[in-house]
Amino acid sequence: MGTLYLVRHGQASFGAENYDQLSPVGHQQAVRLGQFWRERGQRFDAVITGTLQRHVQTLDGIVEGLGAAPEALRLPGLNEYDSHALIAAIHPQPLGPADTPERYRAHFRILCDALAQWMAGVISPQGMPSWNDFSAGVRSALDHVRHHHAGQNVLLVSSGGPISTAVGEVLGTAPEVTIALNMRIRNSAVTEFSISPKRLMLQTFNTLPHLNEVEHADWVTHA
Repeated sequence: MGTLYLVRHGQASFGAENYDQLSPVGHQQAVRLGQFWRERGQRFDAVITGTLQRHVQTLDGIVEGLGAAPEALRLPGLNEYDSHALIAAIHPQPLGPADTPERYRAHFRILCDALAQWMAGVISPQGMPSWNDFSAGVRSALDHVRHHHAGQNVLLVSSGGPISTAVGEVLGTAPEVTIALNMRIRNSAVTEFSISPKRLMLQTFNTLPHLNEVEHADWVTHA
């Protein structure tokens, strides 16, 4: 039986004009994950990513630490939802920078509310697919893995939204649980599914084995 390793991108540039760019810490997280796997002789038969810059940069960092990996299949269905569009759909007034703990918490409270309304079909954020179409893109990627890579080890690099959606699909979770999972996935965290032609099964969720050492404690991030 093979294993699908789903990796959330490294720390991006939260609060910056262009979020879709790894921070220096995000690059370190990705390289360290690759090094961790290289030290344990981990190899991948296939690699899949979304098409966002932070996905590509995270994979580049992993490969830098790992040494080698197959050419990646890039699937737009693994791209993240647009958090700005979601928030704007229920809170048209600008929120301002999330530069204090209070503003940071307020940002994510509103985002969670917007996610719930989007998943229920109550809102249609500008420029975004419906929830049904978004989740179908994630299911399509999972179906590709089941049909083409049973018995193999597959690396998938994406974002918190698609990864929590994948977990929700496998476990059959309610929307509010999927949202809660989404909010807890850490940068460069690894979630594992066992792969068979018939189904995927969750083995681990949101782990950071590559950052367990004391010297990496301040590399654990969420944004």
